[in-house]
Amino acid sequence: MPLGTLNHSPPPFFKQGATPLNKLIFFGSLSILMMFCDVRWQLTQPLRSVFSVALSPIQWLAQQPSVINESIQDFFENKSVAQQHEMFAKRALLEQALHSGQVDQLILENRQLRDLLELKGRVSTQAQAAEAIYDAADPFTRRVILDKGSMAGVKLSSPIMDEHGVVGQITRVYPLVSEATLIIDREHSIPVLNNRTGARGVAFGESGGAPLLELRYMAANSDIQEGDVLSTSGVDGVYPPGVPVAKVIKSREVPTRCLLASCASQLVEHRAFVL
Repeated sequence: MPLGTLNHSPPPFFKQGATPLNKLIFFGSLSILMMFCDVRWQLTQPLRSVFSVALSPIQWLAQQPSVINESIQDFFENKSVAQQHEMFAKRALLEQALHSGQVDQLILENRQLRDLLELKGRVSTQAQAAEAIYDAADPFTRRVILDKGSMAGVKLSSPIMDEHGVVGQITRVYPLVSEATLIIDREHSIPVLNNRTGARGVAFGESGGAPLLELRYMAANSDIQEGDVLSTSGVDGVYPPGVPVAKVIKSREVPTRCLLASCASQLVEHRAFVL
């Protein structure tokens, strides 16, 4: 066949219907019509619901790797945050415990200083505050070292008192410190007066080593009862009169002797005094 007899159109045997352009126009118009009908009358909504239900397991499976990854990240992040919060909470608790202990100590010191100031106001003679810094080296005596000496005006035989009563007496004076003998020392004595009966006596430090005093040389018919409060009589000229000294806690079989508990609580562990 000559080449000139060929044309560009296919033979009738190979024709397959409409042309691609016609198909594009038809299906494009159909798509636009279906979208309009769907927007207007919701024609494909039931079909969407069916497909949504049918595809939900597949969607759930497809989401699981992401969900598991997020769960693992949240676990480690929450654990780290919880550990940090616990660390901060422990630190805050320690700080609060420290502040609480300091507050309790300040309240105790404030109360003691108020009582000391009140005692200082009751004492007519000149007085000053001092602090016990440590105990004396001799284990057989009841003595403490105070932080005030002769340069602060401390004199020998000066009485020492706290907010509860008489504590002791200055027995040695140095330029910067001084040594005080407590009333419970076995070599110490102090004249006392029974506040209930007015009877006078002398209280000595207990020789048995206990932190007590002993009331000696009382008459056999002396009216002494447990709970009687003894105060300074003032006859010695050292201690001002009327300051509490001790309380009767026990009468021995010998009627002329009684055991006394000092009114000044925790004599050895005391820190603030008036002298």
